[in-house]
Amino acid sequence: MAVTLAVQGEVKTGFERVRKAFERNFTEHGELGAAFSVYHKGEKVVDLWGGIADEATNTPWQEDTMTVVFSTTKGMSALAMAVAHSRGLFDYDEPVATYWSDFAQNGKANVTVRQMMNHQAGLCAIDEPLDFDILADPDKTAAAIAKQKPAWEPGTKHGYHGVSLGWYESALLSCVDPQKRTIGQYFHDEIAKPLGLDFYIGLPDDMSRSRIATIKGYQRWQMLFNLNKMPRKFVFAMLNPGSLTAKTFANPAILGELNGYNEPRMQKIELPASNGIGTARSIAKAYSEFATGGKTLGIKEETLNALKKPANPPRDGAFDEVLRMDTSFSLGFLKPFPDGEFGRNEQSFGTPGAGGSFGFADPVAEIGYAYIMNKSGFYLLDDPREMGLRNAVYQSLDAMA
Repeated sequence: MAVTLAVQGEVKTGFERVRKAFERNFTEHGELGAAFSVYHKGEKVVDLWGGIADEATNTPWQEDTMTVVFSTTKGMSALAMAVAHSRGLFDYDEPVATYWSDFAQNGKANVTVRQMMNHQAGLCAIDEPLDFDILADPDKTAAAIAKQKPAWEPGTKHGYHGVSLGWYESALLSCVDPQKRTIGQYFHDEIAKPLGLDFYIGLPDDMSRSRIATIKGYQRWQMLFNLNKMPRKFVFAMLNPGSLTAKTFANPAILGELNGYNEPRMQKIELPASNGIGTARSIAKAYSEFATGGKTLGIKEETLNALKKPANPPRDGAFDEVLRMDTSFSLGFLKPFPDGEFGRNEQSFGTPGAGGSFGFADPVAEIGYAYIMNKSGFYLLDDPREMGLRNAVYQSLDAMA
């Protein structure tokens, strides 16, 4: 039986063009299933969903459907770190080893929390063989990654810590949190519960599988046929097993396969950089809290100002040793840069996810924004589906000004 692709949900008056852009994703851009949400000045002004959550069964995408958002997870983890910073648990400019002594191994004694969170520590690829038993045990994971020798002198370069960043953040947070919580637990207790969010870093055992959309990912070899969408240097590096880029996503190998994230065991362990699962409205609401002053969570102005500041690039410049293009990172977030503009100015912060998802805060426009989907596109940034929605949002804001 055919399932309608009719878009559901609502938009506030003035945001009608956003609904039309969302509908065009299905009629013109091959969207399978997706959801999109925007909060403006603390109010939910866009909440849309539609399409198919599971292509094999034609299950429709429902109001409460959740999906894996890959590196859009990094933003939620960075928000958790920001809450911890606001509560005085650590200083961004202190050495990580001040709080986590084992981290000092192999020349990392002086690496600061800021350098680690800015992807400047050279810890993108982990040499110690990892498997599910290790990754399911936070103590074993922390012991394995603490041994890692940096791939470059920390602070001189940067390179996308595609999977490892979340492990380092979680290990640090567990050391400074009086309750010794992992970052997934901390996010749940300190952000998700107070804000009423449906977002998880490590899916609970009692979560209904019927709520989880199935990812329709691509195979690595297919990148060769989409070189007009992805940075060529990145594609060729990903396909070279000996490159730093390939190694970043290869331990264990399933972490670099998009469809592998459909496996229940992959969804239950905490991968704070890559396997967050939730709804678009929850991601947007979380960012909205930080875009509008953080009053509900009690975020201090010092922390909010740190997130809004422009990125501080490494000594040798903006070239990313993993993504093989210029990038800009700060405190766990992507920041606007010439080839990746988003938001009204450099105050914006967020993270995109593999396949096209994107969540961010724009403190100038006072918006929290999130687009999620289950059909993976090939763009690292500015997927046309997401870009059309982003443009429609800002055009709506301008028209109402």
